[in-house]
Amino acid sequence: MPMQETVPNVVFKTRVRDESVEGPNPYRWQDTSSDDIFAGKKVVVFSLPGAFTPTCSSNHLPRYEELFEDFRAEGVDEIYCISVNDAFVMFQWSQHVGAKNVKMLPDGNGEFTRKMGMLVDKSNLGFGLRSWRYSMLVNDGSIEKAFIEPEFGDNCPVDPFEVSDADTMLAYLKGSESAGVSKPLREFVG
Repeated sequence: MPMQETVPNVVFKTRVRDESVEGPNPYRWQDTSSDDIFAGKKVVVFSLPGAFTPTCSSNHLPRYEELFEDFRAEGVDEIYCISVNDAFVMFQWSQHVGAKNVKMLPDGNGEFTRKMGMLVDKSNLGFGLRSWRYSMLVNDGSIEKAFIEPEFGDNCPVDPFEVSDADTMLAYLKGSESAGVSKPLREFVG
């Protein structure tokens, strides 16, 4: 199937710090659109099955965080981590792993992930519907490059982590021919 040219247009339910909110939790809900995130920017996105999961916490997110300045040097404006988790879970996870530069993007309803064609059933692990692991370079809303892990499918007995890593994306940005094997995104279904 041909790779889609643009990211899907969705509204993410996010939480933002607001000092005018009283109490111990000074955050408010804010709708954030795909345009807010991608318009006029060069953005790296990586998506993973879930916050607090082993590979996601020990390698996937921390390595993007570690190489943030290298990505900036290659012209990347922002790096987003997307997961089918709610804003509260994504916030606590970012605090737990010490993420300061990678922005967490909660896709609690899985709408973005579904429209990307990356929503899979992980009921075999008790996860329900989650994102398949992938990364992509998005330039002003247009998908320039995507790296999708092999063996895509429901109830996959493994969790491949071979091409959506930070080093593969950085090698691609630097023009290296050894930047993993890219697989086209499946057609959006929404």
